[in-house]
Amino acid sequence: MELKKMMMFRCEDCAHVVEILFAGPCGCDMECCGKKMKFLDEKAKDGAGEKHVPVVEADGSGIKIKVGEVAHPMEADHWIQIIEVVTKDGYVIRKELNPGDAPEASFYVSMDRIETVRELCNKHGLWVKE
Repeated sequence: MELKKMMMFRCEDCAHVVEILFAGPCGCDMECCGKKMKFLDEKAKDGAGEKHVPVVEADGSGIKIKVGEVAHPMEADHWIQIIEVVTKDGYVIRKELNPGDAPEASFYVSMDRIETVRELCNKHGLWVKE
């Protein structure tokens, strides 16, 4: 697999998550715990989409992102780990979440500057707003 900027991988043993900041020319595999890491492809639809696809709303001088049309669980064994905004001019703005937090985040960025919005669920992987 050709590595590209912003790809994410998760170790299925220890749950470490790695994001590619800069992709080099090698075709090497991402490894952790002596095994190949799982590539987290960006999903936008499937049976669990109503609880995973980010919902973006204008909110005063910025935006508010809620995870899912139905609030995503934020339990000790199932929660949203991050909510991330990538702007058209290359900024990456991220909020880390913990079990018990609300599955939402506010950012001081205007709607017209947004390139991508995505979130990472510890059980169901990486989700993106199309």
